[in-house]
Amino acid sequence: MQRRVRIAASVGLHARPAALLAQAAAAQEHPVTIAKVVDGEAGAPVEAASVLGLMSLGAQHGEEVELCGPDEAALAELAALLEQDLDKTPA
Repeated sequence: MQRRVRIAASVGLHARPAALLAQAAAAQEHPVTIAKVVDGEAGAPVEAASVLGLMSLGAQHGEEVELCGPDEAALAELAALLEQDLDKTPA
């Protein structure tokens, strides 16, 4: 399953937002990957549970990412996090 979402965090997936997303991804039953979408195409995926992997995407505010995993509920939960400004909103 795949789900695309725009990054709402004002600083993109850096430091705190990446740590919060990685923590939520690590708590899922199945692994989830995330890839930055450029020109409508998803790039190389990284493990969503990896803070360094998330930061390596270079995903900025307003850019689109694609979440992939076997559990729709997990993807929805992680997408909901990405749709918040995690630097300002308590997760």
